Amino acid sequence: MSSRDDIAALVFRYAERLDAGDLEGAAALFAHASYGATTGPALRGKEAVLKVLRALVILYEGVPRTKHVTTNLVVDVDENGNAATARSYFTVFQSTDDLPLQAIVAGRYEDRFACVAGEWRFEERLIHMDLEGDLRRHLRR
Repeated sequence: MSSRDDIAALVFRYAERLDAGDLEGAAALFAHASYGATTGPALRGKEAVLKVLRALVILYEGVPRTKHVTTNLVVDVDENGNAATARSYFTVFQSTDDLPLQAIVAGRYEDRFACVAGEWRFEERLIHMDLEGDLRRHLRR
């Protein structure tokens, strides 16, 4: 696979892990990275991200009953191949027993990556929550 494919897989893996309720796995993607929304402080490292995910994300029998759909992914790899950036859109859909299927939030990710020992990893994820709907069943605030 190419560097662009490896980076795209990381971006999509985040959504997969969140939707599966694998908060630890999602947080592990940021073991060497900063992570945060534009509305709050940036977190650094797996344990800090995991603590916030556990505090914020509401799970229903182990899953958040969401689908994070990531689109419009643009990946730029630098010439020497050790760093990259990406930007993408996300839309989160949710359905619960008392909430019909609907989009609950849409926004953008701005990501930076580093290639260390031949493996791509997140260096930074900045989350822009541009459009917010009914997040009461997804996030504790």
